[in-house]
Amino acid sequence: MNYLYAPWRREYVTAKKSGCVFCDIASDESNDEKNFVLHRDKYCFVVMNRYPYTAGHIMVIPLQHIDNIENLDEKSWLHISLIAKRCVGMLKKEFNADGVNLGMNLGKGAGAGIAEHVHYHVMPRWIGDTNFITTIANTRVFSSDFEKIFRQLKSSIGRYVRDN
Repeated sequence: MNYLYAPWRREYVTAKKSGCVFCDIASDESNDEKNFVLHRDKYCFVVMNRYPYTAGHIMVIPLQHIDNIENLDEKSWLHISLIAKRCVGMLKKEFNADGVNLGMNLGKGAGAGIAEHVHYHVMPRWIGDTNFITTIANTRVFSSDFEKIFRQLKSSIGRYVRDN
C-alpha cells in the first residue's frame, strides 16, 4: 500500500475550532477584506479558501447554517448553484484556466473539512499544474501571490455574479 501525505493541512486540521468559521464570516461584513470575501448577497457569500489546493481556489457558501443539501431551502440551493456556475466562468475567463474542479464534500466521511456547513469548492486547473513538490518538499507552488489573486478576483467578480 502506498501513502500520500499532506503535511500542509496540519495547521488547519489541528487548529482549535469554536463555532462555525463560515457563520463567523457571514455575520461580520466589516472583516470581508481580512477574510478574503469576494462577494455576498442575501443567500450566500463567495470566499477564497485560506488553504487552497490550487491558486484561485474559492468557495461558495450559503448563509444558512446546514450540514446537508437535502434540507437546504430550495432558493438557497438554486442560488448557490447559479453562483458556483458563474464563478466557473469567471475562473476560466479571468485566470485562463484550462478546466475547473467543482464540487462538495458532504460529510466527514466524504472528506469535508468543515462538515457542519455545506459549501461548493471551485478550483481553477491548468494542464500540468500538479507535481510532487508538495509531497516531497512540504511546499506548495502557486503562480501568484494570494492577496494579488484576491484583488484580481475581487475586481472581476461583479461582472459574473450579480444579486438576483
